[in-house]
Amino acid sequence: MTDEDNLDADADLGFAPAVVDNAGRTAPTRTASRRPSGFRRRAASLAVLIGALTAVGGGYAMLAPTSGADDTAATSQDVEAGRQLYNTSCITCHGANLEGVTGRGPTLVGTGSADVYFQVSTGRMPAPVQGALELRKVPKYTEQQILQLGAFVQSQGGGPQVPPADADLRAGSDQLGDGGELFRLNCASCHGATAHGAPLSAGKIAPDLYRSTDRQLYTAMLVGPENMPVFSNNQITPEQKKAIIAYVQTMKEAKDPGGAGLGRIGPVAEGLVIWTAGLGVLMVSILWIGARL
Repeated sequence: MTDEDNLDADADLGFAPAVVDNAGRTAPTRTASRRPSGFRRRAASLAVLIGALTAVGGGYAMLAPTSGADDTAATSQDVEAGRQLYNTSCITCHGANLEGVTGRGPTLVGTGSADVYFQVSTGRMPAPVQGALELRKVPKYTEQQILQLGAFVQSQGGGPQVPPADADLRAGSDQLGDGGELFRLNCASCHGATAHGAPLSAGKIAPDLYRSTDRQLYTAMLVGPENMPVFSNNQITPEQKKAIIAYVQTMKEAKDPGGAGLGRIGPVAEGLVIWTAGLGVLMVSILWIGARL
C-alpha cells in the first residue's frame, strides 16, 4: 500500500494511527485528526444557548401564574379613542399629562384603569362642579367608552388594571362565612354592618353598596376612592376580595321572609309596625281630647 493510500485511509478513520518503526519507537503521525473550526464551535455554542433560552422562556410562559388583570390588552384604537374622551371631559381638571391641576383635580398617574372604571361607571366622574363629595349618578359614558378612557390613562400613567369583563369576581357559597368576617373587619366600620352606608367626618359619607356591581366593588378595593383605604393584594388577597363581594351581593339579594326588613336587621312583622303606629296615634288623640276639654 502506498503512502497516498495510507493517507486516504487515515482520512476515512478521522484520525492518524500511530506508526511503530522497526526499533519499537513510535513514529510521528503524518496527519492530524480533523476538528471543527473555531467558527463552527462558536456557532454551535450559540445555537445551544438560544435553544436553552427559548425552552426556559416557553416553560415559564406556560407555568408562571398570570395576574388576571389584563387578559384582553387594549388596542391602539382604544387608547386613541380614550385620549379623545380625556381631552373632552378630563383634561381641564387633571391636566394634559395626567399630573393634575391645583385646586381642580388630583393626578391620575398611577391610578390605572381600575380607578377610571370605578369613578366613571358610578357617575362620579366627570364631576359637574368641584365638591368635597361626589355622589353616585347615572354614568355619562357607555361601558365601552369607560374602558377606552381607562386604557388611555393606563397607557400614560400605569397602575391597577380593571378586571376583564369575563372575569369571575364572586366566590362560591362556601366562602360566604369568610367573606362576612372580612367585611365586618375591614368594611363595616364605614359602610355599616348591613352595607347601607354611614356618615363620616367633614360632611362625607360612606355610600351604600346595594347598587354596586362586582366589578365596581373589586376596583374600589384596588384603588381606595375618596376616604376609602387601598386594599392591595398583600392586605386582602384577590380570593378574599371575591369572598367579600360574594357576601355583599348575597346579603343584598336575600329576601326577608315573614315581614319587611328594616336595614337588614331581620324580618319585622307588619303587625308590630301597625301596633306601634296605632299606639302613637292613640296617644296623640288622648292629648288632643284633653287639651280640648
